[in-house]
Amino acid sequence: MFTGLVQGMGEVRRLVRGASECRLEIVPLFPLENIIDGESIAVNGACLSVEEHHDSVFTAYASAETLARTTLGSLRTGAHVNLERALQLGSRLGGHIVSGHVDCIATVTQLARAGQSLRCTLTFPREFAPEVIPKGSVTLDGISLTINECGMDSLTVNVIPDTQRRTVMAQWRPGSRVNMETDVLAKYVRRQFQCREEEQSRPGRTASGVSYDLLLQNGFL
Repeated sequence: MFTGLVQGMGEVRRLVRGASECRLEIVPLFPLENIIDGESIAVNGACLSVEEHHDSVFTAYASAETLARTTLGSLRTGAHVNLERALQLGSRLGGHIVSGHVDCIATVTQLARAGQSLRCTLTFPREFAPEVIPKGSVTLDGISLTINECGMDSLTVNVIPDTQRRTVMAQWRPGSRVNMETDVLAKYVRRQFQCREEEQSRPGRTASGVSYDLLLQNGFL
């Protein structure tokens, strides 16, 4: 698990591509000490496992599923990426609960200055609209952000100056594609409603749940 508070950027030193997979060798551009083989590091919001390391330089493997759901497949040698190590129990949760499992790719459509902040508008696949709410949380390229407003296929966030300096979002332009992870709590709520609707739609299944008549029959009204 992660928090969406990017610790710093790394540079892709080498890419070894297969038919539908890739290995990345990444050089952190900030002190990243005591790396352990097998630990999880979020790379632009995608949780990857360290295969091996030398000092702070590490190699990670991205499977076909990861490449299909994220922008990692479009990285080139020399590209900068956001890095965050996994959350330790007892650490401050300054962002929000992030799994590192990217849901979809969002596209930057507009960037506008709002004082020293940068107001960013992005579009995303409509199927994820139920998991996106105003003042809720979203992770974009591994960055925990608060949603200002949203529609069925778009959202707007404000990015403070420090985040602009510390992350790859300084490279965002209209048309940039970024990794997006919705709030994990919203996913569970949505799934509960889906399961309930499927259960109630089964042949021979009577409707269940709290109703006025049920409360009245049981003495609550």
